[in-house]
Amino acid sequence: MNITPPKVSDNQEIDLSQISKKIGQSYQSFLIWVFNCFQFIIRNILYFIILGIVGLVLGYFLDKGNKTYNHEIYVNPNFGSTNLLYSKIDLLESKIKERDTLFFKSIGVKNPASVSLIEIEPVVDIYGFVNERTNTVSNAQNTQNFELLKLLSESADINKVINDDLTGRNYGTHLIHITTKGKVTKENLIDPILNYLNNEEFYKKIQKEYVVNINNIIGKNNEVIKQIDIILDEFSSKTTASQKSDKLIYYNENTQLNEIIKTKNNLISTQGSLRLELLSLSKIVNDKSTVLNVKEIKSIFVKMKFIIPVILILGFIFLVIVRSFYKKQLIKFKERV
Repeated sequence: MNITPPKVSDNQEIDLSQISKKIGQSYQSFLIWVFNCFQFIIRNILYFIILGIVGLVLGYFLDKGNKTYNHEIYVNPNFGSTNLLYSKIDLLESKIKERDTLFFKSIGVKNPASVSLIEIEPVVDIYGFVNERTNTVSNAQNTQNFELLKLLSESADINKVINDDLTGRNYGTHLIHITTKGKVTKENLIDPILNYLNNEEFYKKIQKEYVVNINNIIGKNNEVIKQIDIILDEFSSKTTASQKSDKLIYYNENTQLNEIIKTKNNLISTQGSLRLELLSLSKIVNDKSTVLNVKEIKSIFVKMKFIIPVILILGFIFLVIVRSFYKKQLIKFKERV
């Protein structure tokens, strides 16, 4: 049986030839466009050089005058004032966006116009959160935090739980980040903001009562320690007297002497912890450390000395294109008239 190969129709041959022709024309048009670009650059090379130099100079002075500095304050909110702290920082940020310089001057900030950003975030310390004590007196580990974290992690990703806003507000330490244009001093910026955060009458009353209670506990513990010392001194004197006599001494295994000594050691440890706690309770929002005037290092592509020349050159090219388009349309208009 003879198999006749299929013949390509004339229409298909014409279509292929047209496609090939169009591809060739597009390639030639692209080469012409590239050539015209080179010609345009060569004709205007002097303008490009001048605009580049002008842009570099302008960008240099803009970069020099626009120095941004970052400042960080590590704080510990006391007496359950964490939500109040976040609310006040949100208020300060809204005042910055509104450019309400009068508000900042009212709280003592010397140069409010220089402040461009203020925000707060928790310092993630999951181990400190889990090992947090219920209170200093009992020195008992807070198992509620551990159970809560365990329960939340069973229904969600543990990393999301740790970094969640709700969990973050329960961490002990928080970071206040401030950005300003130009350098600042602690007296002109940081102290007024901290005073504003601590200016809350309700929490001042709680602070006062809390400090009184701790001092009372310290006083009572001192009395108990003195009583234990008296008991130990009496026991020591009796032991010394008996050693000088010829009589034998029998120790009762049920004596609570070891428990008394252990109680004294626990009280001494508690006293030390309470005195340290008093130091951190001197403020409602206690500032642990402050880092000032860390200059923000911008990327090389963000610096104005590189951005301005590009903007000027692109603007020049745009004007040339618009001018050329206008001339062509004007010629066509005159021909029609």
